[in-house]
Amino acid sequence: MSAGRIERLAERVLAGDRRALAQAITLVESTRADHRDEAEALMAALLPKSGGAQRLGITGVPGVGKSTFIEAFGLHLIAAGHRVAVLAVDPSSQRSGGSILGDKTRMQELARAEAAFIRPSPAGRSLGGVARRTREALLVCEAAGFDVVIVETVGVGQAETAVSDLVDMFILLLLPGSGDDLQGIKRGVTELVDLVLINKADGDLAKAARHTAADYLGALQLMQPRTRGWSVPVVTCSALENRGIDEAWSAVKRYRTLVEDTGSLGTRRARQSRSWFWDEVSASSLQRLKQHPRLGARLLEMETQVVDHRLPPTVAAQEIVNMFFGEGQL
Repeated sequence: MSAGRIERLAERVLAGDRRALAQAITLVESTRADHRDEAEALMAALLPKSGGAQRLGITGVPGVGKSTFIEAFGLHLIAAGHRVAVLAVDPSSQRSGGSILGDKTRMQELARAEAAFIRPSPAGRSLGGVARRTREALLVCEAAGFDVVIVETVGVGQAETAVSDLVDMFILLLLPGSGDDLQGIKRGVTELVDLVLINKADGDLAKAARHTAADYLGALQLMQPRTRGWSVPVVTCSALENRGIDEAWSAVKRYRTLVEDTGSLGTRRARQSRSWFWDEVSASSLQRLKQHPRLGARLLEMETQVVDHRLPPTVAAQEIVNMFFGEGQL
């Protein structure tokens, strides 16, 4: 793609062209070397126009109803005049690398809305339930004029710090009854959350949802919130019956006001940008290392020695690094 075509693509994204937005995200997600150069040029053009959206991360165990909640939540926001982008990071097949769940097919009403954009992406082997290029996709959506960007992650249990390094507010969805076993709460996950939602609080589960909310509220009071001055709310809701959605959005708005007034939003985003920089340095260095014409073969040899217990991994890794920086013999 020529420089002129990249410039025109950027202009179309900035004008809110949905097809251009989808094309731009496809480009930034590509692993082809020529596409990476084009993606970097595109991101350089779009970056000055990004940064204005509320970035929300939503996670929870499979079956908690993330997609159902996001659809109800997104429709509520659109009715209030917002434009909503959803980056739904699906679990990936370890064989094909393809996306398994297809969240877009499970948010059909939201997908049809003019003020919404849904993009499913396979997580691949990335940690934290987010794809490596989710950051770029988020910025592209912001440049296209979406003022709320939601990142739906694969689920809890991996590296939720990867989620918190993407978004302004981290939301955890729970099922009624999950508070009955507070010893099973992953402390690392709970310490990262800014809002807890007990979903499916309807029918026979309504009472259990209230008990779960009380249990988690008590547990959270014993923990230090990650944002100074913020007490993590616990809200019961039913995406199916469209109850509690407004309360959830009210909590998001209160949080946004706090972090803007205290300056912690800018501090957090600066920290995230720094983390992104070093992540890219690490990933790009590893990729270059594997593609090195002479080191590539040596890497495979040493990997075999490590697997066969003939060489400690630490020794093998240090030798490769020394070779890469010209301190060893190729």
